[in-house]
Amino acid sequence: MSTRSNVAPSTIGVDFVEGGVVVQYLDGREVFYHGPPEPVTGWIKTPPGKDVHVLVTDPDGVEGVMTYVNDRDTHDGILETTGVGRVMLEGDDEEVLFPGVTVSTEAYSIHVEADLSAVDGRVFVFAEDEMSEHAYELVDEDHDA
Repeated sequence: MSTRSNVAPSTIGVDFVEGGVVVQYLDGREVFYHGPPEPVTGWIKTPPGKDVHVLVTDPDGVEGVMTYVNDRDTHDGILETTGVGRVMLEGDDEEVLFPGVTVSTEAYSIHVEADLSAVDGRVFVFAEDEMSEHAYELVDEDHDA
């Protein structure tokens, strides 16, 4: 297996639709994340072994940056043409994905934490595999459901 590296994300389109979130890649393709995302206060530890994607949107929710965490399948060139970023974590690594949004490893899970006072937008975490999809939105304690 070839080595995977970190790839910086680009700004991509986002659309909130009934039943989920649509992300519009730079190459014109779209991906649909089933939802609606479950509100979670401040941080989330994803189920173990899932593919984890973190989306940080602008305040209006029309564009954002998407980063894959520990994705070993997607080639760097594909990520660069889609605008999606990637961060690779090992052991007890911790990485700032976006000002106010930090990811770290916790056993076979990914821990995503957001200081929402530092994020000028919304933070979503998608954790999926062939068996299930999970969608979360990190919110502050004062969030109305």
